[in-house]
Amino acid sequence: MQPEAANPTVLYIVPTPIGNLADITLRALEVLKTVDLILAEDTRTSGFLLKHYAIARPLQSFHNFNEHKVLGTLVQRMEKGEVMALVSDAGTPGISDPGFLLVRAALQAGLKIECLPGATAFVPALVKSGLPSDRFVFEGFIPQKKGRQTLLKKLATEERTMIFYESPYRLVKTLEQFVEYFGPERRASVSRELTKMFEETVNGTLPEVVAHFQAKEVKGEIVIVVEGLPD
Repeated sequence: MQPEAANPTVLYIVPTPIGNLADITLRALEVLKTVDLILAEDTRTSGFLLKHYAIARPLQSFHNFNEHKVLGTLVQRMEKGEVMALVSDAGTPGISDPGFLLVRAALQAGLKIECLPGATAFVPALVKSGLPSDRFVFEGFIPQKKGRQTLLKKLATEERTMIFYESPYRLVKTLEQFVEYFGPERRASVSRELTKMFEETVNGTLPEVVAHFQAKEVKGEIVIVVEGLPD
């Protein structure tokens, strides 16, 4: 086990609101106002947040398509003393968003990192689902093709509450597959547009939830919570 680096923090992991801009913390705002550089998944999305809070700091793209290319340069700059903040479009970086590679590289270089507490979509979805929250497994986005059936077969025997992220375009198909692999008796909860004006949470058996979303156009960010295999 490596001891925490004694040098000053050079990388802050900063959660941002998942919808309602008022959900950002005072500490997050303080950090974003003082760092040398903000690394953003999408500079347009983060730029809107920064403008809302009158924060004018340098902004640079950092996402799945360029992180390997810029990783070494960013670590070198932090080694020289530049202080950076990493943000994603919404929620906590590294949770189904870019961040893991940068954190690992910074730790390997002996740099000090701080992760601020803050918003992440799956926690409120889990808590308001009414399903057991003392033990759960977070799966994020499941594979669209390769490995999807293998994973679903494996999760069919998972006893803990399961949490998934999904796009509105694949929601019904995914729920239908959950019925097929997990069984029609399983309870589920689907939350979308959390903290936003049209927030919605639907609870019921998997077939009941499927029927609800088959009958409407689905929009927004979605979290699916599914009951684990009953004893």
